[in-house]
Amino acid sequence: MLHDACHAIAMTGLFRIDCAQPWLVARFPEAWRMLSWSMNRPGLVRADRVAWLEVKDADLPLGLDPHALLRTRLAAAGLDEAVAMMTARDIRRHRDAETRDGDAVAHALATLGLTNGVGFDPAGRVVPRRTQTGAGTINILAAVTRPLSEPALLEALAIVATARTAALLAEGGSIAATGTDCIVVACPDDEDGDPYAGLHTAAGRAIAGAVYAATRAARADWESEFTT
Repeated sequence: MLHDACHAIAMTGLFRIDCAQPWLVARFPEAWRMLSWSMNRPGLVRADRVAWLEVKDADLPLGLDPHALLRTRLAAAGLDEAVAMMTARDIRRHRDAETRDGDAVAHALATLGLTNGVGFDPAGRVVPRRTQTGAGTINILAAVTRPLSEPALLEALAIVATARTAALLAEGGSIAATGTDCIVVACPDDEDGDPYAGLHTAAGRAIAGAVYAATRAARADWESEFTT
């Protein structure tokens, strides 16, 4: 489903989704703890927004520093403090999903393009699975209502990657990831959070379910556009 070019959706109490090209922004009601390898604020930070910047080939001519481009665009949009990612995917094609498990609620937001996809050969070597059409990479935000310790946030990153890959390989898929995936995990700002976030915990199961659903839906959108 192609979302309107400009709209806001309040899906849960976790964050609001604003989409107005070239920006897709998840806005939290207050600063949350976030862990990622984002281009502008990697590592463990506190932030109340996660932003996707949609770029075209013309935005990134040979020799241009993409980090400088991102910083300039963030400043112009008043998003300097956001945890930010870039994608060539049409951000109106974002997908989100919510999962509840016990007292944990997770909300995942994803954009997905598979041009830069990779898989594995029978010997376990990473091999390109690039397509001839389409654009983008896979960028995922996963937020959970349970406060998580720093080790648990690291575990949550692994859960997101696992659920993403499971969604890509479901039903005969051959792409396990893309070469430029980025993941952001977020939780309430409490350093004394849960010590673990594995699949035996409510937080881990909720995160896995939301990420799988959002990624699978985004994959279906991409396949409907660019494959026959």
